[in-house]
Amino acid sequence: MSFLLPHFLKEGRGRLSAYFTRVYNPVWTNPDGATWMEVLADESKIALHGCLTPVWSETAWFADYVLPMGVGAERHDLMSQETQAARWIGFRQPVLRVARERQGERVEFTWQANPGEVWEEDEFWIELSWRVDPDGALGIRHYFESPYRPGEKLTVDDYYRWIFENSVPGLPEAAAREGLAPLAYMRKYGAFLVDEGGYSPHERPAAAGADAVTDPASGIVRDKGVAVGIERDGAALQGFPTPSRRLEFYARLMKDWKWPEHAIPGYDRSHVHWSHMDRERGDFALVPTFRLPTLIHTRSGNAKYLNEISHVNPVWMHTEDAARLGIGADELIRVTTDIGYYVNRVWITEGIRPGVIACSHHLGRWRLRRDAGGERWSTAVADISHPAPGQMLLRYKEGIQPFASDDPDSQRIWWNEAGVHQNLTFPVHPDPVSGQHCWHQKVRVTKAGPNDRYGDVFVDTTRSMDVYREWLALTRPAPGPGHLRRPLELLRPHRPAPETYRIPEDGA
Repeated sequence: MSFLLPHFLKEGRGRLSAYFTRVYNPVWTNPDGATWMEVLADESKIALHGCLTPVWSETAWFADYVLPMGVGAERHDLMSQETQAARWIGFRQPVLRVARERQGERVEFTWQANPGEVWEEDEFWIELSWRVDPDGALGIRHYFESPYRPGEKLTVDDYYRWIFENSVPGLPEAAAREGLAPLAYMRKYGAFLVDEGGYSPHERPAAAGADAVTDPASGIVRDKGVAVGIERDGAALQGFPTPSRRLEFYARLMKDWKWPEHAIPGYDRSHVHWSHMDRERGDFALVPTFRLPTLIHTRSGNAKYLNEISHVNPVWMHTEDAARLGIGADELIRVTTDIGYYVNRVWITEGIRPGVIACSHHLGRWRLRRDAGGERWSTAVADISHPAPGQMLLRYKEGIQPFASDDPDSQRIWWNEAGVHQNLTFPVHPDPVSGQHCWHQKVRVTKAGPNDRYGDVFVDTTRSMDVYREWLALTRPAPGPGHLRRPLELLRPHRPAPETYRIPEDGA
C-alpha cells in the first residue's frame, strides 16, 4: 500500500473497513509516522487494523489485533535476490513442520508444528477467506479453492505445487530428469536456477503470443497492444524495456505523459540543491538512508552483540560546519525539518562533505510500556503526548537497561541510549514523476534548547498535510495517451490486465 495512504484517508478519499499490515511497520519505517498513528487510531478512517508481524513493532501499538506470523524458518516462502547476473528462485520451508513430517507425522497446518502455534501467512489467508465467504456467495472463496480438487480448500502444498508446475520456466523439465515432481524437487533442493544468461536479455526471443503483430515501419512487435519486442534480421527479439524496444536517448514516453523537459537526460535541481540552502543559518542536506555495516536495517534488535557494537546513531557533521556553528563534540543538537524536529548527539568528523549531515536509519526503536512491547536489547521506553491538536511529542522515559532473562548477558548491558527515531520528522515527498518518496531532507541545525532532551521527536501533522499537498501540486495527473492512468510499458512485478490501466472516458 502507498506510503501516502493516511494522507489519502485524511483527505476523505475513502475509508477502510479492515486493514492488515503484513510484516510492515509504517509507523517506524515510513516518513511521517505520526500521521500513520493518527489514522490507525481513528475508527472513522480505518475501522479495524490487524497487525501481522513476526516481532513486536511500533505499528503494533496501534492495532486492534496483533497476529504473530512465522519468521523465515517457520513458514513457506519464495525468495530471490540480485546475487548474480541470473534469475533464480528459492523455496523456504518451515523447519519443524518438515522435520515432523519426515518422521511420519501428519501436520495439517504449520501452526501445529511451530513454537507458540504461530501461523504462516499462506495458510492464514486461505483460512480467513473461507471463514469470510464459506459458501462462495461473496466471490472470494473460489480464489482459494484447489486447482487439483475443484470445490475443495486450497492447501499450502497445492499452492506451491501449482506455482512450480506452471510459473517457473524449466523447473518441470529439470524435475522430470530426476524422476521428481516439481514440488518434490524444490522440497529436496530448495532452489532452482531459472536462467544464468543475464547479460543480454535484449537479445532473447520476444515473449509474443499467436496474435502478436509486427509494425512494418518500426519493427516493433505488439501483443494485445503492448510492445513486447522488436524485429531484427527476421527474428522477434525482446529488445529493451522501452516503448520503442530500443535503448532510448530521447524518451518520447516522457513527452507523451506531460514531462517534455525530461525527454532527454539532464539535471534537475531537487529540494536539497545547494542553492536552496542558507548555510549561515544552519541549513543542511540530511542523508538519512545510509547504513552502519554492523546492523541489518532495523531487523537486528535482538542481536545482542551487534547492539553492543552499534547502539546510537549520532548526526555526522563536518569539522568546518561544527566550528562555524559553535557546536562541540558529542553535543546535543536539534535537527528541524519541514514538519518538526528531533534531538540527537553530533559526531564531528571529516568523513562527510561540508554542507551535508547524515544520520543512520537503524536505530531509535521504542516501546510504550516498560513490561511489554519490543525486545529490550534495543528499545527505549517512550511516552507520546499531544501538546496541542495535531502535535505529537515522543520523549524517552527510560533508555536501555539491564534486565533478567534466560541469557545472563542481558544483565550485563552497559549502554543506555537507543538512538533517535528520525523518520517520524520527515514529511512525505512523493516524487512528481515516479511517486517514490524523496528521502533526502533539507533541514536546519541548531544547538539543543534548555528543554530539549536526547531522543525528543516533535511533529506537527497539520503541517504534514500542507507539505503533502504542496508536493501533490507538483504532479501532472492522468489521464495520459489513450486515456490511460499509467503507461502500459512500465514494468511491474505483478502486472494487472491492460484494461485496468484505462480510465473510463464517461467519468464513471
